[in-house]
Amino acid sequence: MTQVKAQTAVNGCSLNKGCNVGLGHLWDSLRARREAVICCVASRVKGMPFPARRALQLTASRHADMYPLYVTPHSRILTAVKLFVLRYNMRMSLKYDLHTHSTASDGTLTPAELARHAARCGVDMLALTDHDTTEGVVDAAREAARQGVGFVPGVEVSVSWGRQTIHLLGLGVDPACQRLQAGLKGLREFRSWRAEEIGRRLVKSGIPGAYEGARALSSGTLIARTHFARYLVDQGHAPTLRKVFQHFLVRGKPGYVPGQWAELSEAVSWIKTAGGQAVIAHPARYPLTRTRLRRLLAEFSEAGGEGLEVISGSHSADDSFKMAKHAADFQLLASAGSDYHGPENPWIDLGRLPPFPTGTVPIWRGWGSIGNTGSRKKRA
Repeated sequence: MTQVKAQTAVNGCSLNKGCNVGLGHLWDSLRARREAVICCVASRVKGMPFPARRALQLTASRHADMYPLYVTPHSRILTAVKLFVLRYNMRMSLKYDLHTHSTASDGTLTPAELARHAARCGVDMLALTDHDTTEGVVDAAREAARQGVGFVPGVEVSVSWGRQTIHLLGLGVDPACQRLQAGLKGLREFRSWRAEEIGRRLVKSGIPGAYEGARALSSGTLIARTHFARYLVDQGHAPTLRKVFQHFLVRGKPGYVPGQWAELSEAVSWIKTAGGQAVIAHPARYPLTRTRLRRLLAEFSEAGGEGLEVISGSHSADDSFKMAKHAADFQLLASAGSDYHGPENPWIDLGRLPPFPTGTVPIWRGWGSIGNTGSRKKRA
């Protein structure tokens, strides 16, 4: 918890130190004296990363600027600092889960059920990020409001980067953005064809009815590989979803179909046009060398991407520390999400995410109050 140890700094600051009181420099010396007080205050606040300390210093400066330069309002500056730190601590202590799925894609809870489950788990801010669709956002937002849970409209966009499929979260997007919806529609059309092709390939390998079974398990609007995996587990072809992917749905296996998704810069552009923040989801999951991962992060940052999912339901503690370092290196904000799909996996649930490693800057730092669910700028 960040603490304020500023009173000693203000009282102990030598206000005249270094001040040239010559008439020609009087005004500059008065401003320097005031900035000395503000810097002393900000420097004594412990447990806050540099960007937040800088924002604190600017807040104190704005309060000080309400007074003539020959007045240094120590008490007002200190009050402003205390309020800033209080709000900062409140945001840092809330439970955020910014990566979840519903029946609108490959989750097993409806959007409303997901919001109710988030409330039961003590989640303060929930993002619904279904694959290539925002269909469930309205229902989830409505139920989250009833449950007193903050809500962030989101989406998880499928991206092709080289031969690797990457997932980008769009947080705070406007579902009414036409450019975003046009892009997502194209991805869903490919998903529909891919589902049929997976079914045809599984038939050739001696597993008939997989497409029909996967479609029955879906909501009918989007069929994902997870639906095939659940069907194959139900039919006894594998004991777990992980085993299905390993033996049937990944590269070189009978049900594998290469992805043809959005380009990285294209997906980031959709998200930004919709007023959202682009975040690379579960980065430790991709089979990338350190060199290739950093190349991805560089291209993502250059395209306008803003965040990296440092905390993920699929990350180990070591993964999270490594991703925190990468986020700092590329000046990316840290996000946290469980990638929750439903109660069938007891190892991943809402409200259980660990804290960020020291020094990370959370993506929600500029979101304001807990009830802020809108996107941040005008949409096209």
